[in-house]
Order: sequence, then structure tokens, then C-alpha cells
Amino acid sequence: MVKVIEHIVKSLVDDEDAVKLEVAEEGDTVTITVDVAERDMGRVIGKAGATVTAIRTILKNCNSKDGKRYFIQIGEKKKV
Repeated sequence: MVKVIEHIVKSLVDDEDAVKLEVAEEGDTVTITVDVAERDMGRVIGKAGATVTAIRTILKNCNSKDGKRYFIQIGEKKKV
């Protein structure tokens, strides 16, 4: 599933080398954090969040296939 998300994100951005995926698995929950170049952030999020919503829909539909719940986060979590 991570490879699919990576392929989708890389096909959206201009700077494919800047795409970084971090996978955190806790029990049956998998969180995929996607980091892209600052100028490509808008492409991945999309107008009014439409693109990232579509990616989340793909993940939601795959949740039932392998028994794990997938979540996606765009950009790094801000450390406070």
C-alpha cells in the first residue's frame, strides 16, 4: 500500500526526489507521513483538499483488504 501512495504522490509533484514517506505502524493502524518540496505541497493537497481527499478515499477502501487501518498525513508534524 505504501508503494501505491508513493507512486501517486510522485506522479503529482515536479520534484520526485524530494518525496519522502515515513511509515509508523502501531498495532493494526498504519500512519503514512508524506513530505514533499514546499512548492509541490499545493499539488498534493489540491484545491480545497480534493486531491488528498481522493488519496484518503483510496486508503479507506484498502483498509478492509488486509485488516489494517491506513491514515495519511501531508507534511511533517510540527514539533512544539
